[in-house]
Amino acid sequence: MKNQTRLRFGLLLLGGMALAAYPYVTGVAASAPGGAQAAAGDRLQNEPAHPALQGFGWRSIGPTGQGGRIHAIEAVESDTKTFFLGFATAGLWKTSNRGVTYDLVFPVQDDHHTHSIGALAIAPSNPNILYVGTGEACNRQSSSFGTGVYKSTDGGTTFTHLGLRETQSIARIVVHPRNPDMAWVAAVGNLFGSNAERGLFMTTDGGKIWNKTLYLDEHTGVTDVVVDRSNPNILLAATYQRQRSAWGFIGGGPGSGIHQSSDGGRTWRRLSGNGLPAGVMGRIGLAMSRSNPNVVYAQIEVAPTEAVAGAAPPAPLAGRGGGGGGGGGRGGQ
Repeated sequence: MKNQTRLRFGLLLLGGMALAAYPYVTGVAASAPGGAQAAAGDRLQNEPAHPALQGFGWRSIGPTGQGGRIHAIEAVESDTKTFFLGFATAGLWKTSNRGVTYDLVFPVQDDHHTHSIGALAIAPSNPNILYVGTGEACNRQSSSFGTGVYKSTDGGTTFTHLGLRETQSIARIVVHPRNPDMAWVAAVGNLFGSNAERGLFMTTDGGKIWNKTLYLDEHTGVTDVVVDRSNPNILLAATYQRQRSAWGFIGGGPGSGIHQSSDGGRTWRRLSGNGLPAGVMGRIGLAMSRSNPNVVYAQIEVAPTEAVAGAAPPAPLAGRGGGGGGGGGRGGQ
């Protein structure tokens, strides 16, 4: 009996050691010459097809230990070692050595009342000036809200609150290519309720005074904005009608659309036709080519035209159940 017990124990021990060693053995086999054949079933996700890129894979460069979603990343164009990462739930981090180490730069002061970052923008004409929009622009049930816009004039060492506290979620900020005091803020607004503190806000004095220049209604905010760097009088902005409740989410409606300004964001007109879809729109992401500003990309969430033909547009508060995703847009969910 004792011999049988020892035998069973020995088999269990060997089996456990084999299971524990399996990941290391397969990892060595896959990295050794001919390992591709040994690990044929363990292929990389999104493996590049070009022969010159075979064997390349993604790896994390940090910062480690920070949960949640990265909503914004901005690099100093004149110093590519330095960039900022904005987390939905873990603040703003800065690296000056290409991601080897990171420092938390926001929130670190007593007057920083949020840890949720929605948007970042470094002034192209002065990399020491950084605008930070707080409050993630996700549509999730667990979304965190912010306390407006903050600004740093010393490369992220200190920050000053610039207002727009009740916007709660900011999706995008762009800064004038030559004037660091001029900026545009795309505020989506309160996710769980209706409020007037949403739309496109503009400042010409570095954030002392904000003017709301694009506003539709208390259910519709602005989820993206791009500027023509060669002619900053030309801007495009995307409006987004949304609202979440305890029982469901309304994503899209007659308020969603693309708008254009030709006077620096002071007035706007809605675009339609000319290739834009005719169905009811939801969230929209925008991108403008720097090398050719006439080329604009728009990622549009839209209902099929046939599904809404002859039907009245949905009421702002007539929602549908479920739905938990962040969804769409450039960069952030």
